[in-house]
Amino acid sequence: MQTNPLLDFTDLPLFDQVQPQHVAPALEQLLAAADQALETVTQPDFPSQWAEIAKVLDTATEELGRAWGVVSHLNNVADTPELRAAYNEALPRITDFWTRLGSDERLYAKYKAIDTATLNTEQRQAHKNAIRNFVLGGAELQGSARERFAAIQERQAELSQKFSENALDATEAYAYYASAGELDGVPEDVIQSARAAAQAEAKEGYKLTLKMPSYLPVMQFAHSRALRERVYRAYVTRASDQGDPKFDNSGLIGEILALRQEEARLLGFANFGEVSVLPKMADSPAQVIAFLRDLAARARRYAEKDVADMRAFAAERLAIADPQAWDWSYVAEKLKEERYAFSEQEVKQYFTEPKVLAGLFKIVETLFEVTIRRDVAPVWNSGVQFYRIERERREGERMFTELVGQFYLDPAARTGKRGGAWMDDARARWLRPDDGRLQTPVAHLVCNFAEGVDGKPPLLTHDDVTTLFHEFGHGLHHMLTRVNERDVSGISGVEWDAVELPSQFMENFCWEWNVLRHMTAHVETGAPLPRELFDKMLAARNFQSGLQTLRQIEFALFDMLLHTEHDPAQDFMPLLARVRTEVAVLQPPAWSRTAHTFSHIFSGGYAAGYYSYKWAEVLSADAYAAFEETSGNTGLPSIETGRKYREAILEAGGSRPAIESFKAFRGREPTLDALLRHQGMA
Repeated sequence: MQTNPLLDFTDLPLFDQVQPQHVAPALEQLLAAADQALETVTQPDFPSQWAEIAKVLDTATEELGRAWGVVSHLNNVADTPELRAAYNEALPRITDFWTRLGSDERLYAKYKAIDTATLNTEQRQAHKNAIRNFVLGGAELQGSARERFAAIQERQAELSQKFSENALDATEAYAYYASAGELDGVPEDVIQSARAAAQAEAKEGYKLTLKMPSYLPVMQFAHSRALRERVYRAYVTRASDQGDPKFDNSGLIGEILALRQEEARLLGFANFGEVSVLPKMADSPAQVIAFLRDLAARARRYAEKDVADMRAFAAERLAIADPQAWDWSYVAEKLKEERYAFSEQEVKQYFTEPKVLAGLFKIVETLFEVTIRRDVAPVWNSGVQFYRIERERREGERMFTELVGQFYLDPAARTGKRGGAWMDDARARWLRPDDGRLQTPVAHLVCNFAEGVDGKPPLLTHDDVTTLFHEFGHGLHHMLTRVNERDVSGISGVEWDAVELPSQFMENFCWEWNVLRHMTAHVETGAPLPRELFDKMLAARNFQSGLQTLRQIEFALFDMLLHTEHDPAQDFMPLLARVRTEVAVLQPPAWSRTAHTFSHIFSGGYAAGYYSYKWAEVLSADAYAAFEETSGNTGLPSIETGRKYREAILEAGGSRPAIESFKAFRGREPTLDALLRHQGMA
C-alpha cells in the first residue's frame, strides 16, 4: 500500500514525493484528528492543565499545520494548475478549522481556568498570548455575530489567495521580445539570459519579463526611453484595471477592506488598524501615524535634494529635460556612476553566489559560535540547497555536537515561483508534550536571484547580498532560539513590528569591509573586491536615502490610513493620491497602480502593519550600534557583543515582550539617533 508523504512526520518533509492528489486525503485525515482532539480537550471532565491540553490538542494541530505548511510552501515556490486547484479546494476547510479553534468558547474557558502559577515563564507568555488571541479570534462573540465572523475569515482567505494568484499570473503573463538595438546599455549577463529565454521558446529577439532579475536592470541601464516606458507601464499596472481584466485586483481590494472593517466592528474596535496593533509593540494607530509623519518630516529635505540633484543631472548630462517616472532609476544609476565612479554592474562581478554564501556563513559562525554544514534532504527543485547548524556543547567532562536547526535555501527566480524574498518556518523548536522529544527548528529561506549564465555561477548585486543577509537574519531568529514552548519559540509570538529587528540587523554586515572582503571573488579572475571600489560603495551607501525613506513611509502611511480612516465603499485611489501629495517628492503617473500588487498588506500578513519595517529599523540600527561601540581597533564585530545579542534577542524568541529583550541587550529604550546616523540624515 502506498503511503501519503504529507502524513509522514518522522523527520523532514518529503517534498520530492508530494503530488496534488495527496493534498485532499491527507488534510481529510489530519482535520478529523484535530477535530477529535478539540472535542476531547473541551469535555467537562478534561483537566484545565497546560501540559494535558498540549499533549492532545497541540500535537494534533502541529501536524495539521506542518502538512498544510508543505502544501502552502509548494504553492509559493512550485505553482502548477493542479497544485493550485488542490490548494484552493482545501483552503476553506483549513480556514474554517483554525477559525473554529480560535473562537471555541469551551476551549477559551479551559485556558482561562488554567492556574498560571503552575506554568513556567515561557508557558505564561504563551498563555497570555493565547487569551488575547481568543478575544481577537471571536471567542467572546455569540450567535449570528460568531457565524458572521467565521464567514468573514473564510472569505478573506479566499480573497487573499486570489489576490496573490492574480499578482503572480499578471507578472508571468507579460513578455516583450526586444531587438538587440533596444537593449543598448543593459548588462551583458541580462542580455544573455533574455536571449536564452527567447530561444527556449523558439522566438526571435530577447525575452524581457516583469520578474526582478529582468525588469530592474532594464529600468536602471537601458538607454532606450521607449523601452523603459514600455516595461515600466506594464510593471506598475499589473493586476489592475489598466491591464488584462481577468487579473484585476481592484474588486478584491475593496472587498478585503470591507471585510476587515466589519471584522473590527464585530470585535468591538473602531477600525482594523486598532485590531492590528493590539498584539504589536506600538500602542495605537495614532502613535504609528505620528511616528511615520515625524520620520517623513526629518527625511523630506534630504529627499528634495536627491530629486533636485537628479533633475539637474538629467538635464545637463543626459539631455532629459523633464524626467518621467520611467527615467528616475536610469538617472539615479547614471548619477551614482558619475558621482562615485562605479556601477552596480561592476560591483556584481565580485559577488558570486557561492562566495557570498561562504562569507555569510563565516560571519554567522564567528559571531554566534555555531557551525554551518551542507546537509541532505528531499527538495522541490534541483537548485535548492539544504544545511544544518550545529553547536559544540559541554556536559560535565564531555564535549558533544548538538544540532541547533536546519534550513532550505532556494535562491533562484523561475516560472511558478512567486516574486520577492521571504523566510518561513517549516518546523518550530518544541519540547514535544507527547513524547518529551526536543524537536529542532527548520526554516525556508527563499530569494529570487538571476541564474548563472554560460556555466558561470550566479552573480548577485549588492542589493541581492543585503536581501540574503536580511532573510538569513529571520532564519537565525527562528533557528537559534533556546525556547522549548512552541508558541513562543523562535519567531512565534514575537510582535509583528519587532520581527524585522534580527533581519534588518544582519543587513549592516554587508557594509563592513572586514566582513565583505571575505565574500568576494571576481567571476573571471577570482580577485577580491578592491578596497577602493568598496570605499566608493560606502560613500554611495546613503545615496538617495531620503528618497528611499519617503517611499517606505508612503507605503506604510497609505496602509495605516487605509485601515483606519478610509471608507471601504469608496475608491482607495484618492487616498493614495493624498498620501503621495503629503509624503512623496516624486509623483507617479495617474495610471500607476502599485497598490494592486501590494501583496504585503493584501495577502501577506502586514495589513495595518507595513510600518513594522520602519519601526524595526529603529530597533535594528540601535542594536547594531552596540557592535560599532565594541568593535575596537580590529574593525571586526565583538564576539562578546554577539553572544549578548544572541542570548538576549535571538535565543529568547517570543518568550517575553520584544522591548524587554531589546532592553536586556542595550540596557535602555531604543532611540532614533542610530537610524538617522546610519542613513546619513543625522
